[in-house]
Amino acid sequence: MLTIIAFIVVLGVLIFVHELGHFMTAKMADIEVPRFSIGFGPRILGFKRGETEYVISLLPLGGYVKMAGMEEMEYIEGGPATVNDTVGAESEAELEAMTTQPHRPRDFESKSLPWRTLVISAGVIMNMLFAFVVFSVIAGVWGVPDDPGTRLGGVTEEKLTAESAALTQIVPGARVTAINDVAVSTWRELGLALTTARAGETRITFENHPPITFMLPSDDEEKGNVISSFETALPAEARLSTITSGGPAATAGLSPGDVVMRAGGRDVPTWHEFVHVLEQSPGVPLPLVVDRDGERIDLTVTPQDAALESGLSVGRIGASGPDLREYLPRVRQGPVKAVAHGALQTWDITSLTLDFLGGMITGRHSARNIGGPIMIGEMSGRFARAGAEPFLFFMALLSVNLAVLNLLPIPVLDGGHLVFLAAEAVRGRPLSIEARMRATQVGFVFIILLMTWAVGNDILRLFGL
Repeated sequence: MLTIIAFIVVLGVLIFVHELGHFMTAKMADIEVPRFSIGFGPRILGFKRGETEYVISLLPLGGYVKMAGMEEMEYIEGGPATVNDTVGAESEAELEAMTTQPHRPRDFESKSLPWRTLVISAGVIMNMLFAFVVFSVIAGVWGVPDDPGTRLGGVTEEKLTAESAALTQIVPGARVTAINDVAVSTWRELGLALTTARAGETRITFENHPPITFMLPSDDEEKGNVISSFETALPAEARLSTITSGGPAATAGLSPGDVVMRAGGRDVPTWHEFVHVLEQSPGVPLPLVVDRDGERIDLTVTPQDAALESGLSVGRIGASGPDLREYLPRVRQGPVKAVAHGALQTWDITSLTLDFLGGMITGRHSARNIGGPIMIGEMSGRFARAGAEPFLFFMALLSVNLAVLNLLPIPVLDGGHLVFLAAEAVRGRPLSIEARMRATQVGFVFIILLMTWAVGNDILRLFGL
């Protein structure tokens, strides 16, 4: 139930914000707006105030603002109109004749080219502004973690694929200097370099350690897991917080609160270094020196050989360490810094979205990575369960994606309408209604095919294919 509610909230808010941009600028330009709709198709409920009817329609995957003088398209970004549902025309020739009549003062086509361009662009602008505001609010209310730099504590092996197993060779404390010869000096730059890297052989260069080469997956979900497996080095001591009953740690006599000082004959001043020793020693007895309430105790633990889904085998003892979030505190930003962070975050996600689209065109990203409403619904529920901040972050992320996708030069989308206006600016006169209708029909078919592909991908993911 939470997933369904979260899905409705996410789509409802983002569609409303987008259409509100078109609506407000249309009103500013004094364009008549007969209808403001969230969703397409038959009306479910609504009301009329002034000249505008505000409705919620059956199909929730979009919305439209119907403006006078745009009858040949009917929806500013929906499906193409048919001749019978516009102005009463019964043929395209009659529609052409009727819509070439002089426009009324409050018709969309009566407005100047700059005004029409602003009205069409306003939905995208509003989505970008929404994301910017949300990211800024998150920075001001929940704070932003200090950038820890590029020194690594290791990786989370459970997130790796078999092809990326070489990352287990990372030495705790090693500082990354470059990804595929692209210099990085901050955690943000490290993440961006990995995210935009081409799938396949990837080289990590370290300051005082040999480079590591691994295979970056082409599947976006696997790629995301591999990137998120990187752990920043934090000064957290190897203090045990919980012990699993019957596990190797319990069998060895370890207790919650113990601080491991040495493992396998070497000092382990941090939790990451202790974990590294354990992971490299499955089935091997390891002598430990433990500090327990100021008393040093010698123990021996034998890490259990844990086989992961990726095929990797690592040592585990059935114990958890300190809460690493305590060592990476978030700092609430003042108004100026929060705004700056919001702008930077919006820019980063826009760049990544454009990189993904470019990768789709060049074949760098697989079309199987395209997700549809099922994936959005699943992710909405997942982020909603994680809390208010992650949920808002997801909405802002999706808002940027919606904005960028709407700028694609496909008739039906805002980008397609902007192409029409650009052609008018070059030609000195608008394209014919028939040409715009034909282009809109082609764009509509393309969008339907794209949605079908995305839903198909969603269904295949449900079955693990």
